[in-house]
Amino acid sequence: MNMKNSILTLVIASICIASCYAESSKTRVEKPNIIIIFTDDHGYSDLSCQGVYDDVKTPNIDKLAESGVRMSSGYVTAPQCTPSRGGLISGQYQNRFGLESNGPKAPGAIEKFDRLETIPERLQKAGYVTGMAGKWHLGPGEKIGSHGFDMVFYKNSNRAGLTNFNFEGEIIPLGKEETGMYHLDACSEAACTFIKKSKEKPFFFYLAYRAPHVPLDATKKYLDRFPGEMPERRRQALAMISAVDDGVGKIVETLKENGLRENTIIFVMGDNGAPLKIHKLDAPGGGPGWDGSLNDPMNGEKGMLTEGGIRIPFVVNWKGEIPGGQVYSQPVISLDAGATALAIAGLPHDPELDGVNLVPYLTGEKVGAPHEALYWRWIAQSAIRKGNWKYVRCNNRAYLFDIEEDFEEKNDLLAQHPEIAEELHADLKLWCATLDPPGIGSVKSDRMSKTATKYFDYYIEGISDTGK
Repeated sequence: MNMKNSILTLVIASICIASCYAESSKTRVEKPNIIIIFTDDHGYSDLSCQGVYDDVKTPNIDKLAESGVRMSSGYVTAPQCTPSRGGLISGQYQNRFGLESNGPKAPGAIEKFDRLETIPERLQKAGYVTGMAGKWHLGPGEKIGSHGFDMVFYKNSNRAGLTNFNFEGEIIPLGKEETGMYHLDACSEAACTFIKKSKEKPFFFYLAYRAPHVPLDATKKYLDRFPGEMPERRRQALAMISAVDDGVGKIVETLKENGLRENTIIFVMGDNGAPLKIHKLDAPGGGPGWDGSLNDPMNGEKGMLTEGGIRIPFVVNWKGEIPGGQVYSQPVISLDAGATALAIAGLPHDPELDGVNLVPYLTGEKVGAPHEALYWRWIAQSAIRKGNWKYVRCNNRAYLFDIEEDFEEKNDLLAQHPEIAEELHADLKLWCATLDPPGIGSVKSDRMSKTATKYFDYYIEGISDTGK
């Protein structure tokens, strides 16, 4: 009798252990996968789902928008590559650690970034496998892995890059990438390889396509999709965006093939507005200048805190979790991607981070605006958006716009509503006091200040004699 009881006890214990293990395993596997796709100098107009131009063709991203959410007031933290990427990867306004711009930076800004716990590092602690492909722009490529990425495919041109895995999914010592593929196609292939390699665990992947950023280098395969008369730089931009869209389609198919589609949240965002260089010159070759992308109907361009510089294509898709067919008009920002990732991974809220978990707002669990206000500082410029109002400073100039009624920022209302401008100026000063260094427009650059004046003359003041 005792023997039977002992055996029964062991059997029950074994069943309980197995059940607990299965539940633990189930919980681990069912943590959502997270993919953030970050395009480069990609203007607000240039997804066909934006409904602005009919020459752009992005059927795969459009499908994500149709079955997910198109954020019509999606912003990024800076109108330039390095700071916007620093904000995304850190989860903080990058001005907090001095990462002001590609050029002028507070002393030791990259070193401060190096010491931060990034979004992928936090996810690693939650049991995630992490990877990246494409452009980095936040210090040496050799150091990417130290910022929380297990698998690295660093490639932003047709020159050889750096990688620690091959397309068979084998982990190798970090070394020269020699696939010989067009860089956009190679990054897409790297993403698909990572998904297949990591499918047994929850994963986070950051895919930073260098498109349609100059140098414009689309291959014939993609250029042939856009025949007819148009500026050659426009053709190149459309072709590079089409290559990105093909990659998005391939990634979605890979998720489906591996049974991961409904357990993966996907963000598609731009890193800042398109550089128009005011005159959109169709210069020969694909080097510096206008990149062929467009920001319409937003006013301004890369390097400005007007809507054309910081309002971006922004799509969120989580099939089965976030209802599709939505156009979400409340202001959101790239920081929210990281905050959302950490929340759905089960990590506690960290008040040091500046983003908001968007899922409750997109499912209808929460109503109202995710943010009381959004803030920006970029060299000689600073801005705040609070509700419908946006207050912008450039050097010693100030402007006030009702951004809901006037998203093209054509009608400065500062003289009509000085009390609102004063309130927003005070809020902006308080925020800027928390930055490194503190102060509105405190990072000095005579060249950038003069350029900002020239651009604001043209886009806001309507002064066209700016030269080329």
